[in-house]
Amino acid sequence: DYELCEEWGQLYPVPREDLINLHREHLLHLLEMGDMEKALKLLQRIEDPGVCLAISEQSLDQHLNLAASHFLADYLTAHFYASLTTARRNEIQALYIGSKVLLTLPELSRVNYFHLSSRPLLMLEQLLMNMKVDWVAVAVQTLHQLLAGQEIGFTVEDIDNLLSKYAEKALNFPFTLKEKRS
Repeated sequence: DYELCEEWGQLYPVPREDLINLHREHLLHLLEMGDMEKALKLLQRIEDPGVCLAISEQSLDQHLNLAASHFLADYLTAHFYASLTTARRNEIQALYIGSKVLLTLPELSRVNYFHLSSRPLLMLEQLLMNMKVDWVAVAVQTLHQLLAGQEIGFTVEDIDNLLSKYAEKALNFPFTLKEKRS
């Protein structure tokens, strides 16, 4: 049905807003089905870059599943980096990096941290608070690789400060140890 509407739009003049809505709904449908290849082809078929940017951004704001969010964040960064404001760019890159970190977690646990996908530093802190040290190690390694040469609102130093803060708390004993005398 979407393809039929798209063909109709090529034959007859369709208002820009209706065209954006049509393509956005088609893209969301493809992403829900997990068909990233067709989604990419749909975005490549759209000739007007402004329409394509609007569709991609509106779709990303729908808070889709992990794979769809990752796909859209990657697409927007790769194709519209210069067209985005600095704040929006940082937001999209944070979502991309957060989704990459989520993909390093065990599949059954991802749902517990999905709401933090656009805030990777907070996700790391939550993992630390939940004592998921092995997961934190993998997440930190991934973050270090992804942050090389990028600005997204936080740095490697912020990660190191967070780790230091929780390492200090782990060694902080609320009572004094008494020696046993024999």
